[in-house]
Amino acid sequence: MRYSAEHKRETKAKVIAAAGRVFREAGYGGAGIDALTKAAGVTNGAFYGHFKSKSEAFRTAVLFGLGELRQAIGALKASEPRGWMTTFVGFYLGYKRTCDLGESCALPSLSPDVMRADEETRNAYTAELKRLVEEVATGLTGNSHAEAHGTSREDRAIVLLAMLSGGVTLARAVSDPVLSERIAQLVAQAALRWTGEGAADDPHSTSAGR
Repeated sequence: MRYSAEHKRETKAKVIAAAGRVFREAGYGGAGIDALTKAAGVTNGAFYGHFKSKSEAFRTAVLFGLGELRQAIGALKASEPRGWMTTFVGFYLGYKRTCDLGESCALPSLSPDVMRADEETRNAYTAELKRLVEEVATGLTGNSHAEAHGTSREDRAIVLLAMLSGGVTLARAVSDPVLSERIAQLVAQAALRWTGEGAADDPHSTSAGR
């Protein structure tokens, strides 16, 4: 039986989404082909019809996850041009910190495995991360303190993403929910101060942890 091109695209999208969830939950080493195919509801043959190896599936899942984040930021900038950063930081350190690991952001959950991945994966990750940094940078407003020290918008975007990703990693790792929320609130305040959002001085100014 020959499947249509549309069916093949839908199947590949389903496999990529499932792979992203499994890799987030189990890590690269803990995610076998059987787990990937079971999560996607496809056969091994169907899996290898789209990917040559687990490493290729991982690379695709990573790029898809970072692309999702970049597109979400772009959409938020378009819908809330003046307040997108506060909404983004609150969502990232709120829902994206507390949701199931399989639905978490690719940046903190998949980057550790990228460090151990092959050169092709790391090169592709680097290129996509640069696009993500550029997307964030174009939405940043003026920050007199940062500008006085010669910090470019791109540099500020890199620091922001590192703050949020590192903050979520620490907040997810601890077993104490009070400490987890404290980490989220402190990182949210620091991130908004860094990006020039004066509301960051108020510890309750974001929805982080809510």
